[in-house]
Amino acid sequence: MKKDKALPAVKKIMLDFARRTGLSPAAAQPRRYLWTDAFAVCNFLELYRQSGDDRFLTLALALVEQVHGSLGRHRPDDARNGWISGLSEGEGRAHPTAGGLRIGKQMNERGPGEPADAELEWEQDGQYYHYLTKWMHALNQVSTFTADPLYNGWAKELAKAVHAAFVADAGGRRHIRWKMSIDLSRPLVPSMGHHDPLDGFITLQQLMSCGPPGGAPQPDLVRETGELEEICRGRSWATNDALGTGCLLCSALQAARLIAAGCFARHELLQAMLEDALAGLRSFAATHDPALPADFRLAFRELGLAIGLQAAERLRKLLTEKPACFDNRDQLAAVLAQLLRHSSLARAIEQFWLAGANQQSRTWRREHLDINAVMLATSLAPDAFLQTCQP
Repeated sequence: MKKDKALPAVKKIMLDFARRTGLSPAAAQPRRYLWTDAFAVCNFLELYRQSGDDRFLTLALALVEQVHGSLGRHRPDDARNGWISGLSEGEGRAHPTAGGLRIGKQMNERGPGEPADAELEWEQDGQYYHYLTKWMHALNQVSTFTADPLYNGWAKELAKAVHAAFVADAGGRRHIRWKMSIDLSRPLVPSMGHHDPLDGFITLQQLMSCGPPGGAPQPDLVRETGELEEICRGRSWATNDALGTGCLLCSALQAARLIAAGCFARHELLQAMLEDALAGLRSFAATHDPALPADFRLAFRELGLAIGLQAAERLRKLLTEKPACFDNRDQLAAVLAQLLRHSSLARAIEQFWLAGANQQSRTWRREHLDINAVMLATSLAPDAFLQTCQP
């Protein structure tokens, strides 16, 4: 589908999502899930930008409020109540991200003293660092579109709170725990996600550089970014996971935009990110079977790669428009040229999942409907998520 014809499809997907999850009309107990909702906020902002229809900005702001009011509080089936930060009702509303945000899983978290079950842990609530960084990004985009520093401030408060809980020492070196308890008091999965430190490092740099001026004083993140940079040092980012490679390309675009704006000087990190993304993309392309039926594919993981390939296209454009900003422009251009030999994958993935028959599959409709639909909408209209547009 050509991008100039995608708007009606994106509108339908997002309005169906709003109705289905209890956003509009607002439900007493909406179904909120942090990863999906972060993409959805950006999609509503993009619909607002493209259509000029204020209802989409209203939906974006309502979704932020609903996420904070739901995932910033204890679960209805929990003996605890109120804000997970422990703040009073009024203070919690003023600082809704001060205790982090729940994932939004259907099952409550594993209790203290309960034995860990690796399979069950995927279904249980808690806090994920890589979901939290996506929400920080979404809040920052709301600030960009509304010129209201409040949202950027909430993102910074979130960054500071979760950094203190997730970052720990292991064998003399800091690492980021993959999953924490709802109140951030104990690790549920102490190992580190592959891209978590990079996600954090780039996202916090974005928050510090892109926040609009004005408003009340906001937390600085200098210590946190320094520690994340230390964790990133010497690591490889290559992965054979389609979603992981797509997110790596999105992070590369964020890093390139920061370099072009004079806010970031890690040219060699950008080069490494692109080279590792190329390795992951080649691995995916070598094993991907486009004839595989939908029941044996995961749409949201493939669509993450499609979004990342579009990030690579925008990075190439940025490199062409601002070549003097990049010390290693020729090397970056060479890697991007190899990456974008696979750009047709993005359209093929979109077309596959736009097909009505494939949306009737078990993996689309019954298991992952909301995340699949929202990420398809992002792939069809990605610029607000990719931070490559102004309202």
